[in-house]
Amino acid sequence: RLLEHESFDRLIKPRRAVSDESQRVHGITPQMLADQPPLEQVLPAFARFAEDTVLVAHNAAFDLRFLELAQRRSGVRFEQPVLDTLLLSSLVHPGHHDSEHQLERIAARLGLAVVGRHTALGDAIVTAEVFVKLLPLLAERGIRTLGQAREASRQSVYASLEY
Repeated sequence: RLLEHESFDRLIKPRRAVSDESQRVHGITPQMLADQPPLEQVLPAFARFAEDTVLVAHNAAFDLRFLELAQRRSGVRFEQPVLDTLLLSSLVHPGHHDSEHQLERIAARLGLAVVGRHTALGDAIVTAEVFVKLLPLLAERGIRTLGQAREASRQSVYASLEY
């Protein structure tokens, strides 16, 4: 089940200028970030929020690379198990082409509306909704536990993605 009221949504002050393209995609302006705390303050709070959980992400390798790079500055290390809706989708729909495993396309295939795309909270919510819809489809394939999902994910054609 998805508990939308239990969310973590913070802006941080970046170490460099926000590009015009990024502003168009995400809707976040430099003015919105000017008085925000730095990553080194926010990431430990997120780590406390997410401790003792399974992290779920779409194309998790991308996000995990950022967390890995941030570890040097923040001292925060994420060691939780991770489930990736990109990998899980490829298990449930193996005949689909690469573009069919984009978050928007998976959501549409599963009958989900996409709201707030390209914002951290919007992407997290749609990813969680996709994950919840994938669970019974995975169960139909005998994938019912975290261990089974992680092992099956390692067999996905997308499991070798690195950033």
